[in-house]
Amino acid sequence: MRRREGAVFLAGLGSLSLSWVCSVDSFILPHISPLLADANNQGARRFAKGAVIQQAGVPAPGKSYRRMTKSPSRILGATATDAGAPVEEAEVVVIGSGIAGLCAAALLSSYGKKVVVCESHTQPGGCAHGFDRKGYKFDSGPSLFSGMSISPTPNPLKHVFNAIGEDVEWLTYDTWGVQLPEGYFDNAVGPEPFRETIRRFGGPGAQEEWDRLTEYLLELSECTMGLPPFSLRTGPGAVVTMAQFLPTLVKVAKVGPSLQDPFTDVLEKLNITDPFVTNWLNLLCFLLQGLPSDGTTTAVMSYMIADWCRPGVVLDYPKGGTEALVEALVRGVEVNGGKVMLGAHVEKVVVEDGKACGVRLRSGKVIRASRSVVSNASIWDTLRLVPHGALPEEFVKEREATPQCKSFMHVHLGVRCHDLIEAAAKEGGDAFNPRCHYAVVADWEKPIDDAGNVIVVSIPSVLDPSLAPAGCHTVHAYTAGCEPFSIWEGLDPKSEEYKKLKEERAKVLMDAVEAVFPNLESRLDVRMIGTPLTAQRFLRRDRGTYGPEVKAGRDTFAGPNTPLPGLVCTGDSVWPGIGVPAVAASGTLVANMMVSPLKQLRMLKSIDFGGVGVGSE
Repeated sequence: MRRREGAVFLAGLGSLSLSWVCSVDSFILPHISPLLADANNQGARRFAKGAVIQQAGVPAPGKSYRRMTKSPSRILGATATDAGAPVEEAEVVVIGSGIAGLCAAALLSSYGKKVVVCESHTQPGGCAHGFDRKGYKFDSGPSLFSGMSISPTPNPLKHVFNAIGEDVEWLTYDTWGVQLPEGYFDNAVGPEPFRETIRRFGGPGAQEEWDRLTEYLLELSECTMGLPPFSLRTGPGAVVTMAQFLPTLVKVAKVGPSLQDPFTDVLEKLNITDPFVTNWLNLLCFLLQGLPSDGTTTAVMSYMIADWCRPGVVLDYPKGGTEALVEALVRGVEVNGGKVMLGAHVEKVVVEDGKACGVRLRSGKVIRASRSVVSNASIWDTLRLVPHGALPEEFVKEREATPQCKSFMHVHLGVRCHDLIEAAAKEGGDAFNPRCHYAVVADWEKPIDDAGNVIVVSIPSVLDPSLAPAGCHTVHAYTAGCEPFSIWEGLDPKSEEYKKLKEERAKVLMDAVEAVFPNLESRLDVRMIGTPLTAQRFLRRDRGTYGPEVKAGRDTFAGPNTPLPGLVCTGDSVWPGIGVPAVAASGTLVANMMVSPLKQLRMLKSIDFGGVGVGSE
């Protein structure tokens, strides 16, 4: 992959949904749009150049991929049907019920399309699914959302909820805990609270540097926050859906390429050198994108700073956990006649006459798609589902070579703390007053993405007591996208070697949680350790990866279409990339590509876009 020089950047999609987990990890939709990029420029992926200028599932004109000499239907396709397997008909089949897949399916169902979602797991939601153990309700990936409880809003996921007429109850808060080598502090969002932190930890010129940086990024945020992803589509129809945002597009055209530059370029340009400020920004970049500041785009940080400087800003959490969010999307699919099938493992994409026309399940059942097959699986897992030879070999090799972010270590804990709560009630003050989220950094001298160097602890029952029994807390801690798969590869999950390695690698997580809950082991009702192999098995993620490692200044995400007509991709393997807001926008884009511009425009009027920019009401 190479940088797409001179491209027009459509930043600003989306909302702050800082989701520090497998399911999320991004405040913004950070990467250049392959939809409106200069077709003469060489992008990170050559194939996006011809494959994103048409409607989903329709071949791009002028494509020159080497065609097969043998019909794909002879490789797979009709074989399942001919064998007498049961067949179901749909217009669109979605592989996987992650956030992107469900957003696409719910919107398509609202548009009147007959949609079937096939989920391999017994729970919907992909990396955002929830599960119960002994009275404790866990998120598979804890999330820190923003923009979900305000109206109007810049949040792409909220736009989907508004469009389909669904929502959940949102709980709000404004502070998360941070433990750095310099010490602990409560980090409150908003324009003023961080000044005290800088006074405490920064050098003599730190505040001046911070003010200079925020002023610069706030100017850029007019581009990164001013365009809803719901307005985007491929082809000439974009003129209809994006016309009302012309002023933002003009601004983007002027500064677009610089928004794609590594954030470190901005720090160098503005002479930001204070150690605390640069370390803090490096941590934020890593939490947002799973990459250090030299791999994170300037667009990401301009959005984050603008959102946190918005007067009255709060953070959000869905009552009932992320499972409630997933259930709302499932309702959006089903209320209009769509279907979400659980335990429906897709074994192969059915290809006939050179077109993806359905899927074959492990059970043998075939679900045919008259319009498109949408894969919400990762790009590596998607390639395995397509019959050999149905995609050009060059395309397959290039996509297989997409760099991967590392994986995670997780612990899910059910913690008894009656005594701590009772003691705090007697003593008063902050004797025991846990935060909903903590970020912990072990050593600034190590690379920020060094294994175990950054740990996130989530205690959602602080906000929603219904997630745990009375006097207890639900806890999820994890190493944020920095666990190498290589040390786990080939291990038998039933072996003693695997169990020993689990305990060794989970120790830093348990230590971080024990800083909140003393004598932790004696308090546990539930103790579950997850590894990269766990993510690979249950989340169907190749090598348990967090997602593509797309670095600013070097890479960009591919578009949704593929050289195989009828096969479209959505999720974090394609533009805009990793994170809840990004994948919600990805699902939105795919859905809107399958309807007319006028239908999209009518739906666009219902999303309640706005609330962006400092000082907005």
